[in-house]
Amino acid sequence: MAKSYQAHQDYIHALSRFGKDLARRSRASCELCAADGVALSVFEVPPSQDPPQFESCFFTCETCREQIETVRKREASHWRCLAAAVWSEVPAVQVMAVLLLRFYRERESWASDLLDDVYLDPEVEEWVNEVRFT
Repeated sequence: MAKSYQAHQDYIHALSRFGKDLARRSRASCELCAADGVALSVFEVPPSQDPPQFESCFFTCETCREQIETVRKREASHWRCLAAAVWSEVPAVQVMAVLLLRFYRERESWASDLLDDVYLDPEVEEWVNEVRFT
């Protein structure tokens, strides 16, 4: 058990090393909802890699993270920000935006409309399709 705990701690430490570069890239704002002046953390889009890769990570605020990780806490109105995030130059942000839009597609007409307009590079589309997301 101690080995797996230590491996997890090493993994978390590796993710945290991306902080400065992510802060620079995101201009210290949440890369999904653009919230600034809030605490941000590194979010890794699945599938996880060992060691973690910068390209699969983005900065997110606590609100977005909590709603990504806990389905019952999701609020559709918060995710209208995906209209901008889905066009991000950062593939990890695009992947998460599309996954969330797919979650809301049947519930919210705006999500369905956004998905109809989205174009993804083939590599990003492949990444989206390999992630299990609820």
